[in-house]
Amino acid sequence: MKILIVDDEDLARSRLARFIEKAQLGEVIASVSNGVQAIEAVEKYLPDVVLLDIQMPVMDGLEAARHISQIETPPAIIFCTAYDEYALEAFNVQAGGYLLKPVRQDDLVTVFSKLKKINKVQAVALNTSERRTHISAKTHQGLQLIPIEHILLFKAEQKYISVIHKDGELLIDEPLKDLEEEFADDFIRVHRNSLVRKTAISGFEKNDDASFSLRLTGYDELVPISRRHVAPVRKLVKAL
Repeated sequence: MKILIVDDEDLARSRLARFIEKAQLGEVIASVSNGVQAIEAVEKYLPDVVLLDIQMPVMDGLEAARHISQIETPPAIIFCTAYDEYALEAFNVQAGGYLLKPVRQDDLVTVFSKLKKINKVQAVALNTSERRTHISAKTHQGLQLIPIEHILLFKAEQKYISVIHKDGELLIDEPLKDLEEEFADDFIRVHRNSLVRKTAISGFEKNDDASFSLRLTGYDELVPISRRHVAPVRKLVKAL
């Protein structure tokens, strides 16, 4: 069994690796310190199990699990954390298990005996976690992460959403309404098919046909504003 350990504390990673070796639970193929590295390691090493801390810098364990669940064959996940306040949330996402730090070897062995993969129901449950720091998109190169602060525009394109960011453009399969609710602090609806990063707005323009559009820093095209959204967008622009 291939095992990935994810924890921002060196001692915690060493302790888990030692228990795994003593109990002969499998092979530790990699050890990383945050959620972004966890996702990269899952794609690179294809572990069977991820021992995942929750409270970590860059990206926490719950968000990492949410992204990992999108992989075609996701590994089983065991949450390990010192914060028992997360216990209920971890159980709600029905991970492979939940261990409270300091982890005991006997408890680790017990959880390993009950492991299961993330299924579609669990993946949906993971989507109820807190606001993400990244958007993940499936590409021919694997799962790609885009930091939220790099995104300029979410634009509905038929059944997909085009994520336009400072380094390019990717497609994701998420409802625009859900993105609007999750990222309401940073994005504003300007059209039935568009959400714009507030701080990327550089201009508010009236077109020849009396309609309005926005200019965004780092994006060459004008973004149309629908009539029903002109007033709130104009108010925001004045406040910027």
